[in-house]
Parts: sequence; C-alpha cells; structure tokens
Amino acid sequence: MQLYPQLIIDALRTVRYPGTGKDIVEMGMVEDDLRIAGMHVSFSLLFDKPTNPFLKSLVKASEAAIHAYVSKDVTVEISTKTQSPTTSPKEDKHRGGNLLGGATEGTPNIIAVSSGKGGVGKSTVAANLAIGLARLGYRVGLLDCDIFGPSVPKMFQIEGEQIFSEERDGKTMIIPAEKYGIKILSIGFFVDPATPTLWRGGMASNALKQLIGEAAWGDLDYFVLDTPPGTSDIHLTLVQTLPITGAVIVSTPQQVALADARKGVNMYTNEKVNVPILGLVENMSWFTPAELPENRYYIFGRDGVKKLAEELQVPLLAQIPLVQSVCEGGDAGTPAVLDPSTPTGNAFLQLAARVVTQTDKRNAELAKTQIVETH
Repeated sequence: MQLYPQLIIDALRTVRYPGTGKDIVEMGMVEDDLRIAGMHVSFSLLFDKPTNPFLKSLVKASEAAIHAYVSKDVTVEISTKTQSPTTSPKEDKHRGGNLLGGATEGTPNIIAVSSGKGGVGKSTVAANLAIGLARLGYRVGLLDCDIFGPSVPKMFQIEGEQIFSEERDGKTMIIPAEKYGIKILSIGFFVDPATPTLWRGGMASNALKQLIGEAAWGDLDYFVLDTPPGTSDIHLTLVQTLPITGAVIVSTPQQVALADARKGVNMYTNEKVNVPILGLVENMSWFTPAELPENRYYIFGRDGVKKLAEELQVPLLAQIPLVQSVCEGGDAGTPAVLDPSTPTGNAFLQLAARVVTQTDKRNAELAKTQIVETH
C-alpha cells in the first residue's frame, strides 16, 4: 500500500476536538511536519497548554483514525507541542448540550441503535459503538432503553452499581454511572436482575422518560440509545421525547433477520417519524475460529446486510465477525473495541469513525429531526 500525505490528513479530519464540532485539521492542530517513510507516519499535534485535558485522548483518537481509515498496519508516531493553534479550543463556541434543553446551546447527536428482532447482537454493537466514540475523543452517553430485558449493566460489569441522585437547581437528578469514559444508565440498575419486570407499556414509557429527562447527563457530543428489539411503545416514546439524529440498524445476514431489519428501517423512515438511517451493521458476518484466524465460515449466509444496504441505498457501516472473544468480552465487561489491535476491536472502532462521518454528512445535508407530536 502506498501512503501519501492527503490520505493521512483526510483520516485526521474525522477526529473532532470535544465540545467544538470542529476537527483537529480545521482547528490548525496538525503541525506542518508530516513525514512518511514506507508504512511509518510521524507528525505533531499542537495544543494550547501542556495540561490540556484532551491531549492524551486526541493523540489516541488520531492514531485510531489512521488505523481505521488508512490501514491498521501503519506505524504512527505522534509528538505533542504547546502552541496556540489557529482557533483555540477554549475560544471556540461550546457545542453539545443537555438532552431536553438547558444552560448550553444545542443538543447532542442522538443515535438510536436498533434491530428488527432479538439475538442479533444489537446491545453488543451499541456498547462498542459508544466506547469507540469515546476513544475518538467525544463525550458520550449510553442509555439502555430495553426496560424488560436490560443488558448494558452486564456488558459493562457494573450490575451492582449504586446509582445516586443529587439536588441540582431545585430538581432531584439521577447521576449516571461512568465506565470507559462514557456515562451509562439502565433500568437494570434499579430492579432485581432475577425478577421479571411486569409493567404495562405506560409504566415502562414513564420509567424511560425519567432516565432521559431526570438524569444529569450533562454536555454530550453523542447520546447512544440501545433500543429494544422490534417496534414497540418504547420506540414511540423515544421519537416523541427526543429529536433522534439518526438510526443504526443491526442485523445478521440470515434472511429471517433481514426481513425484520427492513421493518426497522421502515419504522424510522415512516413520514410521521422521519428519522434518517445512518447505515446498517452486519453482525456475525462470518465465524472465525481462534486457531484458524484466516478462515471465514459464513454460517448465517453471506453479505445479506450488504445487499440490503445496496437495495435501500444506505451505507453499510460495518461487517462484524463472529468470534468467541466478543461473547467472552461482553460477559466479562470488556467490550471488544477496548483492544483495537484485534480484527473485531478494529472493526468496531472503524464503525464508530464511520458513524461520525455519516452523522456529520446527515447534519450538513438534512434539517434537524423533529420530535414526533402526540395527538
């Protein structure tokens, strides 16, 4: 593979300085000392001060972006310099905001991760996407919207997390849990995991609204919603409560899952809902045994979601292989994206980068999604 400077610069344009809405190239943070020697790339990043709180995360995000958009085989060497960039991050207008309005301007990008049916790995994708976005330097919140079958606490190994509330501006606000740099809430923190949640639809919807509107999410760049499978009252509550930026639809390649994925797409693109589809994710695309890492076994069919994406004219965001470590990592609270050196971890990190690209494209080309009015 032949590397050239513009390829590296284009990859770095996907790295955003948290809270500004601008990328590090646009902000003049990439120094004019880019060097390429074979598969080795070196350059410097400019920061306003050596104690910049995002210094380490932006260095990691820059390296991850090059691996995701150029090649995972590139060796990246990044130096940091202290010098005011063209547009100081401190001077740039604050971006991000409270979910339902508040002291700061704007709202975060709200991403609904959905599937037409259960068992396709939607929660695994949502968890890894949220962590991947945080690894790229964004402020991220993750809400487990599955009131009847919450799985996020298990996936982050925080099932016994004690959730507290605080008085803020005269209101009692729930304080989300935090792990791997993201804020997390789930009904699973408040119910006995061994006892089924026997609630009618109205009770479940009210509980979800409370997790959204009565929680101290603070300023976020991305708010990821791990929605329940299918189409239900919960989905209606979400589109009636939040201006969802876009939806990511997860499916396996098998035909029965694709039929339900199509229903999920239709639900969001319905003229009354009108939520754009950012793209599709094909999970369990093939099985790769640990002892034969080069082998691929297409046990659920081949390229089913890819073909559906082409038919619907929406992006295919990722094809995630089925490997034992993904299941083990989910059960152990260590999602695969934490180790981007693995094929699956790298696939999830690339997914996060592509979601950022598609979100920016959607925001540039389409009007803001409106909350669905209740009649």
